[in-house]
Amino acid sequence: MAKILVVGDLMIDHYIWGSCERISPEAPVQVVNIKNETKRLGGCGNVVSNLIALGADVGVISVVGDDELGVEILELLKSRGAKAELVISETGRKSSQKSRVMVSHQQVLRLDTESVCDICCADEIVSKFKDILAKYDIVLLSDYGKGVLSNYLTKQIIAISKNNNKMVLVDPKGKDYSKYKGATLLTPNKKEASEALGFSIDNDESLELALKTMKINYDLEYSLITLSEDGIGLLDSCVRKFPALAKEVFDVTGAGDSVLATLGYCLASKMSIHEAIDNANLAAAVVVGKVGSADASWGEIESLKTKKIGFERKIVKLDELLKVDRSGKTLVFTNGCFDIMHLGHISYLQKAKMLGDILVVGLNSDSSVRSLKGNDRPVNTQYDRAAMLCAMEFVDFVVIFDELTPHELIKSIRPDILVKGADYANKEVVGSEFAKRVELIDFIEGKSTTKIIEKIKN
Repeated sequence: MAKILVVGDLMIDHYIWGSCERISPEAPVQVVNIKNETKRLGGCGNVVSNLIALGADVGVISVVGDDELGVEILELLKSRGAKAELVISETGRKSSQKSRVMVSHQQVLRLDTESVCDICCADEIVSKFKDILAKYDIVLLSDYGKGVLSNYLTKQIIAISKNNNKMVLVDPKGKDYSKYKGATLLTPNKKEASEALGFSIDNDESLELALKTMKINYDLEYSLITLSEDGIGLLDSCVRKFPALAKEVFDVTGAGDSVLATLGYCLASKMSIHEAIDNANLAAAVVVGKVGSADASWGEIESLKTKKIGFERKIVKLDELLKVDRSGKTLVFTNGCFDIMHLGHISYLQKAKMLGDILVVGLNSDSSVRSLKGNDRPVNTQYDRAAMLCAMEFVDFVVIFDELTPHELIKSIRPDILVKGADYANKEVVGSEFAKRVELIDFIEGKSTTKIIEKIKN
């Protein structure tokens, strides 16, 4: 079981559920008839709830007010199954509560009770943190800007964790990220990263600059930015986008907490950063499909992996493809950019499928296409290009790869037949040593993406 320590601003998410059938005669406002009220952990407590839903053993360090809300927060922590390693009730401090008025599943008003000032007990927390760190696999900092994660405390936690070879994942707050320097990764969204870095992130080039700047400026092991409906961007050897799962959105509240919790759980469970991001995207899809602060269980994440419908079921990762039953079947592999689909592509792929039973298309990722064809390509994103390929009945699977050539992909798949265009006659075909045979297919004269682009420009 993953053991995870969460440090941050605890609060209560208070929901007032009601209905509205008239407007007040006293002012142009809704009259809400209250049906019921619910309370659950909010702030870093939402991260805690998500971690417990995933199956983690969770410890918490925080500061609340010396008031009734502070007692409620401690009771909610206990009932949720988290261990309050150190939750200090600070005299003079107001505990945080966000009260949301919900009418027909829509939020119409929010009322906040809180103190927003640095805590006075940072040294006590540092001492406790040193004592208990050894029993945890990873540390998550959930900063809501209420004062628990002060500059001093944040820097101390990161430094102590690094000295003890513990990863620190941070959901940042504010425009100054300097206090997070040395963390394993930060999870800002595009708007937050833009404000912290001082420039807009509105295309692939600015996203790459933002990721590189964050990695260098804040000494991060992994540099990533969440991109809302576009998923998550990660800086590898190049920028890689992990697409979000398309799903109806009811409420984005708490989606960022779910991403942080899932990344932390997966990395603590020794998964790769790529696996962690894939699962975090699925967790976010679960949460935005619910109303109010919510969490995603591991079972819900796993169920989404098997619920791909339509063309999406054909877009697979290499490990998924390797599990496909090939017994008694001929697997055909080809690859390309397939940027703007045209008759030449359709004819080529149809002929490739006729050579066997399963046609797998290796698709160059966006970064790979840019490296091969220049910064003005691809015209269409990798997800759009994959979707177009999947719409063809004779394409069985599409695998997106980042490398300039599909050598490693072919090495793993070991196809029965490797297909390339007839222009490869008398040339060495990449990966041919891993296939039983190579087949060359003629192109239709005059059909190419480059010529289509030239025609449009002219």
